[in-house]
Amino acid sequence: MNVLVLHGPNLNLLGEREPQLYGRTTLAELDARIAARAAELGMTVRCYQSNHEGTLIDFLQSERKWAQGLVINAGALTHYSRALSDAVAATGLPCIEVHISDVSKREKWRQFSVFEDVRQGVISGKGVDSYLEALELLARR
Repeated sequence: MNVLVLHGPNLNLLGEREPQLYGRTTLAELDARIAARAAELGMTVRCYQSNHEGTLIDFLQSERKWAQGLVINAGALTHYSRALSDAVAATGLPCIEVHISDVSKREKWRQFSVFEDVRQGVISGKGVDSYLEALELLARR
């Protein structure tokens, strides 16, 4: 199974930004862990990060025919980017939404997701392991 992993705005600062919420694992370390777990599950992954909504959409559209699944942490775009949600829907890919922190216990605005109608699952609050669980969920589908 080929899986796209999309990281949204500010995730390039993992390991530095609010480590009490997001931990000390860097994005490069996270991507390496994702690739290793994917290989154990017989998957191939392509990880991509951007701080720009349109760039994420362009990447998703360009890779949609290669992929059979999607793991997405859209960062703050989770709460308002209808364009990114529409792009996810247009791919028809099974999508697992992930969050490093437990968004249900954070600010009210973080508790809403525009991906609610286009995702097949959500994993939140398990640190960077949220991504690994998402891969496992896709593998069981």
